[in-house]
Amino acid sequence: MERRRLLGGLAGGILGGLAGCSGAAPRASGQSVDPGATGGGADPAADGGSVALPVPRGEIEHRLPADHIPAIVDPAFGEDWRDLEVPSDSTYDGGPLLPDESPVVGVDRAGEARAYPLRILDWHEVVNDALGGPLLVTYCPLCGSSVTAERRAAGRETVFGVSGRLWRDDLVLYDRATESWWSQLLATAIRGPLTGEELSLLPSSLTSWGEWRATHPATRVLLPPPHSDTLRGRDATFDYFASKYGYDDDQLIGYAGDGGDRPAPRRLVVGVTAGGDARAYPFDVVVEAGVVNDAVGGLPVVVTVTPGDALVAYERQVDGTALAFEPAGDAHLRAGGSRWERATGRAVDGPHAGTQLAPATDVPAMFWKGWRDFHPETGVYEGG
Repeated sequence: MERRRLLGGLAGGILGGLAGCSGAAPRASGQSVDPGATGGGADPAADGGSVALPVPRGEIEHRLPADHIPAIVDPAFGEDWRDLEVPSDSTYDGGPLLPDESPVVGVDRAGEARAYPLRILDWHEVVNDALGGPLLVTYCPLCGSSVTAERRAAGRETVFGVSGRLWRDDLVLYDRATESWWSQLLATAIRGPLTGEELSLLPSSLTSWGEWRATHPATRVLLPPPHSDTLRGRDATFDYFASKYGYDDDQLIGYAGDGGDRPAPRRLVVGVTAGGDARAYPFDVVVEAGVVNDAVGGLPVVVTVTPGDALVAYERQVDGTALAFEPAGDAHLRAGGSRWERATGRAVDGPHAGTQLAPATDVPAMFWKGWRDFHPETGVYEGG
């Protein structure tokens, strides 16, 4: 599979994000992070696809001071949120503290599984973790985009924070080793000493807590501050029992909206790029189809929705043959004489038992707005 199937085409066709321990010394909260045009040595002619790097400063919006949104730097985990104490000023109104339908970013690495609830990522956007090596988990609430990568800058382990800036309405991170700015969805340093360097992406899932726990029964889940520590300390706590942006849970997984002949800004889509082509698959269209067998730039793909309403895309070529999938109940698809789990892409019986379909994209589903802003020439699958 080509590296970074989704992100490889993000820059296509355009020149010009809410934005955040080794290396630089800690900075007081709110201090500016402002790398120079070339970061004191980066090649101004560095190129990231068709995006000229470094990105001009005028294309990057400055919304908040650096670290105003405090990245998590010392995460704590538990089996669930059952024993969390609810602050008296919280909007919590009863029921499970982390309901099964709550969206999470799931990561399975080195034989361990962890879940990162959007109820935390909404407020912190960046988690610096270690799971089978340095791990970086990011989420942009404006784009609905989650990107997971090795927590390294130019090969060095470092801490990432929220810069307070946006590029194309997407999160801009900074690394504390060099204070370079990084585009979340481009997964590339866009200003500073490391301009042009790319993050090494890791697979992740945008799914529900209930489904992630069912497919990963030994998983641990991220606990909010004060259990986890942030760049502003353990006192940087917020209301983690409701969405920061007032979304219902179904707006974060499977939200369709009213988009006319194009998806609405927060409509969930999964995007695939291959062979110079890009295509978005809206949640509601895939739900109606049950399963979509398609090809993008010559890459055979299958797109479906899991029982927990996660939108997923896999490569459907197995042993050199492109399989044609059909529904086989809510939890499975059928192809090649085997049943395949929708949630994992794994064959559970038949001649392909144990075979795992490769993801067709390195980044989970996101809002249409995020996909469109980085793929202005994208096609949209409309069914049929």
